[in-house]
Amino acid sequence: MHCDECGKRPATVHITKIENGKKTERHLCEQCAVDNNALSINTTFSINDILTGLMNTGNVLPLKMDMSKELKCEVCGLSYSRFKETGRFGCSHCYEVFGDKLDPLFKKLHGNTGHIGKIPNRAGGRIKLAREIDKLKQELNAAISSEEYERAAEIRDRIRALSSKEQGELE
Repeated sequence: MHCDECGKRPATVHITKIENGKKTERHLCEQCAVDNNALSINTTFSINDILTGLMNTGNVLPLKMDMSKELKCEVCGLSYSRFKETGRFGCSHCYEVFGDKLDPLFKKLHGNTGHIGKIPNRAGGRIKLAREIDKLKQELNAAISSEEYERAAEIRDRIRALSSKEQGELE
């Protein structure tokens, strides 16, 4: 593919721009990209913009929305739509009020809804062992659901071995 600007050199810079729902593509060689200042990027994104983008999952709301039924925090009066605009809570109670709508957002951002954190060295062995057992129990349930009974038996045996090891550490 040749450069859209000069038509002589091969295009090595490909720019896709979406403005007001209209997509435009430009394919430029390095020289034309530098000459046209095409490599400058607008990086004026804030964390609020990113959170707002994550919260807008493409669900289209009805044109007429009953604002009296909108989810609001009783303590500070912050509405969910206002939270979506700003990306900020009004108070600590907002976490409880908007909790059901926050789990998918946290899952998108962090990959999980529960904090895992680091494991302290002193108690690390027991915690790692407990996590391994929990993980194996989930695998066991999945194996049973998919009727993989031989695999399920192997996982069950590993859980028993780790559980006895865990009991030995606790005593």
